[in-house]
Amino acid sequence: MPFVPHTPDDIAAMLDTVGVASIEDLFDEIPAELQIGELAAIPAGMAEMDIARLMQSRARADGQPLCFIGAGAYDHHIPAAVWQIATRGEFYSAYTPYQAEASQGTLQLLYEFQSMMVALTGLDVSNASLYDGASGLAEAVLMAVRANRKVKSEKVLVPRSLHPAYRSTLRSIVSTQGIELVEVPFDPRGGHTAIEALDALEAQGPYAALVVNQPNFFGVLEDVDALTDWAHARNALVIGVVNPVALALLSPPGDWGSAGADIACGEAQPLGMPLASGGPYAGFLCCRQEFVRQLPGRIVGRTLDLDGKPGFTLTLQAREQHIRRNKATSNICTNQGLLVTAATIHMTLLGAEGLERVAAACHANTAHLTQLLCEVPGVEPLFDRPVFHEQVLRLPAPAADVLRSLAAHDILGGFDLGTDYPELDPAALVCATELRTEDEMQSYASKLGRIIATGTQAPRPVAPAP
Repeated sequence: MPFVPHTPDDIAAMLDTVGVASIEDLFDEIPAELQIGELAAIPAGMAEMDIARLMQSRARADGQPLCFIGAGAYDHHIPAAVWQIATRGEFYSAYTPYQAEASQGTLQLLYEFQSMMVALTGLDVSNASLYDGASGLAEAVLMAVRANRKVKSEKVLVPRSLHPAYRSTLRSIVSTQGIELVEVPFDPRGGHTAIEALDALEAQGPYAALVVNQPNFFGVLEDVDALTDWAHARNALVIGVVNPVALALLSPPGDWGSAGADIACGEAQPLGMPLASGGPYAGFLCCRQEFVRQLPGRIVGRTLDLDGKPGFTLTLQAREQHIRRNKATSNICTNQGLLVTAATIHMTLLGAEGLERVAAACHANTAHLTQLLCEVPGVEPLFDRPVFHEQVLRLPAPAADVLRSLAAHDILGGFDLGTDYPELDPAALVCATELRTEDEMQSYASKLGRIIATGTQAPRPVAPAP
């Protein structure tokens, strides 16, 4: 229940049971100098009705901006049934299944999630998810270094066109393991990873793995077949970083090149998870059968009991993650069960046809938005290759100022690339999911045109004098 009242008599009875005189006595082990004391900035308590009124007024003050930002977190339609079912007590209160005797309902749901991810990626095995896509990539890199029996190398090729947050998380996690990440530059005209760039780095090898993202951070579609075959010809494993919605239209990692990718990972946020100040989200990780013993996390299997009835159980947890930490394949600790519940329900409701329609609508809207925005003088696509879901646009004015002006008109106009890719500045990464309407895209184009024409970009905030 959302509210559990404790009367003064209830509190006194509980304190008497544990043998202390006051609630403060429960914290007497904390030194006085570490205690914060009074919370002077916190106002006095309010009645429930007054609190609701206050929070509603503050929410209205934020407005309802139109979102044209993607960059790894997408504003998709989420059917009402998704969270209505996911927040039922049977799912909402079910904790991560550490043991094989976890509830059958939770285990079945995770089994269904794994089955759907295998179908999307074209690989053999999926685990029961990870924290998020970025940490999922780090686990995939660690896994590839362990699993590659042909090349004993701790070097991994990572494209610079990979999401900056993924690259940052990857460095943080694997650098302490002695793994060297070799950055592959992107083609300045196409925004993709060219074979020539890999050839130029070949002498620094051998490499345990090559990371291939499809689409990449710029929305550009990579030549995944050529990249996969290049890596396999040099005994490197291939790690695909993929958008699950895009996989409804694009070739799955298991079909890349002549042999397919070896590992695939990504972020499940587009599958029923709302934009929520950066999370929580859930990552997925799939691989070929031969690497299953190196797959971190949990695998749920379907079996029959002695009476021939179907049942579900934890089939594999590689290398005793919870007990022998120094021997563990991974210490990821959780599988984001509630978010995976929502993702599984979302995919079940949409089905294969629904996911394909969402992907097609996203692609069509992004193409149409690009056409509208490029009618504004000075705005043009930065790269000349096919894209999915998002597009990099060159702007005729500082991107940060333009986006700030658009935000003042309740339009979140895109992701400023200048910080992470200063050589592309001024440029913005724009996205239009299936939620964006013709009127909304026209409004964006109209406001952008006025801002560019009048030069009324909002200035950058000035830091206060010291």
